[in-house]
Amino acid sequence: MLEIEKAKEQVAFYAKKMAEEGLVLETWGNVSVRVEGKVVITPSGLDYRKLNFIDMVVLDLHGNKKEGRWKPSSESPFHCLIYRNRKDVNAIMHTHSLYATSFAVARKEIKPVVEDFAQAVGSRIEVAEYALPGSDALAINCVQALGKNSAVLLSNHGVVAVGKTMEEVLLMCKLIEKTAQISIYASMLGGPHEINKEVVKELREYFVERYGQK
Repeated sequence: MLEIEKAKEQVAFYAKKMAEEGLVLETWGNVSVRVEGKVVITPSGLDYRKLNFIDMVVLDLHGNKKEGRWKPSSESPFHCLIYRNRKDVNAIMHTHSLYATSFAVARKEIKPVVEDFAQAVGSRIEVAEYALPGSDALAINCVQALGKNSAVLLSNHGVVAVGKTMEEVLLMCKLIEKTAQISIYASMLGGPHEINKEVVKELREYFVERYGQK
């Protein structure tokens, strides 16, 4: 099977997983991978429960449609801009999860206050300046706030996580949501204590280099 066809199956699978995990409602959110110099992305406005690999849309890195019967996700501009600016990124997931989006609405960073977040996500998640969904301005703001980090909050909107694989970005989105929830609960008990930068760096290095069966 061609790599592009495998990518379509993968994007469809992880879009369904994203919905099953409660990270989005209905048709919001989106998923993409980079493969063979192209972007395979979820279509706009289709029910994730009914998605099939043939529904995926293929774009070039500038957002021009190359394959597919549907319109691509309306957020394809920031997916493509991230891929053009981050050679290390091959997978992107955009969610509207409840607790993390609460931080986006408050326009407050999500800090590394839990060890598993520090390991899998790393540093603080910054907040991108507000811009209309699907706009070039949102894409620019997203990339600027993301920098070299693993995730970014879109003001009044949601979360974007980036990584090497779809498995990695799904894990990050779940941990971001969990950490946001814990942070809100901890604020009722006097406030969460952020893990210091040096320890976060050590935790991240351990996870990347030695965690599990490495």
